[in-house]
Parts: sequence; structure tokens; C-alpha cells
Amino acid sequence: MTVRITAPLTDTEATSGRRLVWLASAAAGHPLGSASLRLFTAPGQQHLAELDLQVHPAERRRGTGSRLLAAATDAAGADGRRSLLAQADEGSPADAFLAARGFRPVLTLRHARLPLADADPAALAALVARPHPGYRLVSWDGAVPDELLATFTASRRAMDDMPMDETDYGTVTWDAARVLDAAAAVARRGELLHTVAAVDESDGSVVGFTELVVPGDGTGDAQHYGTGVLPEHRGRGLSTWMKAESVLAARRRHPRLAGLLTDTADSNAPMRAVNHALGYRPTHTALTYQLDL
Repeated sequence: MTVRITAPLTDTEATSGRRLVWLASAAAGHPLGSASLRLFTAPGQQHLAELDLQVHPAERRRGTGSRLLAAATDAAGADGRRSLLAQADEGSPADAFLAARGFRPVLTLRHARLPLADADPAALAALVARPHPGYRLVSWDGAVPDELLATFTASRRAMDDMPMDETDYGTVTWDAARVLDAAAAVARRGELLHTVAAVDESDGSVVGFTELVVPGDGTGDAQHYGTGVLPEHRGRGLSTWMKAESVLAARRRHPRLAGLLTDTADSNAPMRAVNHALGYRPTHTALTYQLDL
């Protein structure tokens, strides 16, 4: 079968990267698969690219995936990237495909889901009501309020020591513009970004946060984004406190929402324990693979 690979169809500037997309099609023109390559542009990550490769199940094992992979790796190398990341569910065809082509597993992610119908509102409310002397919770939708922008931006360093195992992920540098751009990107997709933060009452600064992205129509499953607490404020139960409030708010504000999704590094035992205590249950395991270019 003749496979045609298009030149990159898009080269779109995003918040922290450029994206190139290839399509694979048969001689008759019907689509076989696609490859999307994200080229990170943020300082500290300009060595990195990330691949999402999809081939229709009926068209696999005919060389289409290999052709798409070659196009993407060539482009990443030509752009000076040293590391290419890709993710696959454990035991899936993509898992075997990547392992057979020189990628090595560098991070294991445990995915979990909380069905909101099974959440215990009384237990969650009790967690939220527990006193946390010296702290208070605040929340907002979309972009962070102006009065909290500086300290919320500074609190993003809470994610700097997030376990990434052997991943060549680099360092993520946040400034106010990037924080606002990230919120704007969620809004452009028609989704709602809801943030709960812990504030140090001694100076009014944000010291921890948890983010939830809800589908625009309020149905289906919402996705947790970052959750972090600054190192000097850990050990006080702030992560559980913030996440419990986030779950309660989701149930109250979006009665048609089915569940909440989260993924956590297997090596991040403290956050996995928080999720388990709140009722999240494992759904599947994903592996992050890396190819050294």
C-alpha cells in the first residue's frame, strides 16, 4: 500500500511551544493516521519535543506509524531537540510500538477517577471545615485576580520538585504573562478553569493551589491540572484541604458533571495518598517514553 505523508499542516504558536502536524493517507486519499509534534519554546525546555502519534487500528502494522515517526523525529532533530517524549497506556499497541523503536520508559503515571455520585459530601465538608491555623482558602474562575497574581505566580515553584523520575523535562519558569496565557488558553477551548488556593494569613500570599478544568457544558469528566504546596508550608494538610474544597465546589456548581480525573507519578506517594483518601480510584497506568535524539 502506498502511504502519503503530508508536509506539516500547521505550525501554530501556543503558550509554551510550536506544534507541527503530519497526516498519513492512502493513494485513494482516505486518512490512515496523524502525528503531532510539540516543540517546547519556554526557557529551560527548548531541548524538548513531545509526540502524539495515532494510526487507525485497521491500518496498523503496515508501516504508517514508522513513516510518521520518521517525519516527526527528523523535524525534532533538525530543530535542535535532544529529547523526544511520547506517552502510551501500559500494555497498549502504542506501548509496544515505542519500546520497539528505541524509546525507553522514563516515568510511570497512575491515572485515577472520582465518580462524583460516589463522593461523600459530608465527609468532604468535614475535611474542609478542619482548622488550618494561619491559612485560609480562596477560589476563582479563569485568570487569577490581580491582587493575587504576583504571589500565585511565585507559588508555581511548588511544582519544581514534582517527581519526573528519569524524564529530561528541564525546568519550567513561570512569570505573570505565562500564568495569564495558560488561563486564556483554557478559556479559548471553551472550558472553565477553577482554582482553589491556600493563603498565608500573615502576609496574604498564595502558598498552594489546585486547578480543575471543567468541560464547557458542565458534563462528562473534569480534569485536575496542577496541585502544589510550597515546600516551607508542607506537612499541614493543605493539599487535602484544597482538593476537598475543589471537589465540593465541582459537585455544587456542576450537577451534571460525572467525575474528576487525575494523574500522578507513581513515585509521588504523598499526592497519591491524598487522592486515595478523597475517594479517587485507579483507572489505568500510562508510561512516558523518551527517545534521545
